[in-house]
Amino acid sequence: MPGGGGGEGEPWTEGLSSEPRASLYHNFLSKEECDHLISLAKPRLKKSRVVDAETGGTKESSVRTSSGMFLKRGQDQVVRRIERRIADYTSIPLENGEGLQVLHYQVGQKFDPHFDYTENGYVTKNGGPRQATLIMYLSDVEDGGETVFPSAMAKSGSSHGGRGKRGLSVKPKMGDALLFWSMRPDGSSDPKSRHGASPVIRGDKWSATKWMHVHEYKVGLRCTDQL
Repeated sequence: MPGGGGGEGEPWTEGLSSEPRASLYHNFLSKEECDHLISLAKPRLKKSRVVDAETGGTKESSVRTSSGMFLKRGQDQVVRRIERRIADYTSIPLENGEGLQVLHYQVGQKFDPHFDYTENGYVTKNGGPRQATLIMYLSDVEDGGETVFPSAMAKSGSSHGGRGKRGLSVKPKMGDALLFWSMRPDGSSDPKSRHGASPVIRGDKWSATKWMHVHEYKVGLRCTDQL
């Protein structure tokens, strides 16, 4: 699988967990691609909000304290190249993905554990449930900012979790991409896909998220930013 050659070394994938299904693609993005996404987002950042899955209304919440914005799907040549790479890696059609959401976390900012998958309500009206999520790390973080799965079972020997113990923790590294599935292979939701972003302790954190639905996600309908 061709990658972006992000940080140092060749692109390679690392299996992290079977419940939820999760893997880490090292060097998925190049430094230039990471910097480009940040430059697109910086002028348009707003305080992150959450969406009521039933009504579609947005509100500020103490469970999420980052700032962020959405890029249009296929916004420019670089974004199109990244989105095609995501589709090739996940085998999920490009049309099933929402636009990239770029997020910025400063010291103390976090996102409490939550699910991306919803079975009913506003979020599923466009494209059905979110089946998978790809989190791309656009910067290194001095301390903190890990993506955590409190109920996951890390694979034996993984450096991201205790051997045979519950919990998975992925440290942000520029260019890496974390893929996890909110749905099991049989189409049911995976309760172990509950995840969050730990508070940043030193430095700041930039990431870009691609949510992928079961069916086509129609461009032009409002993107959702939900728990």
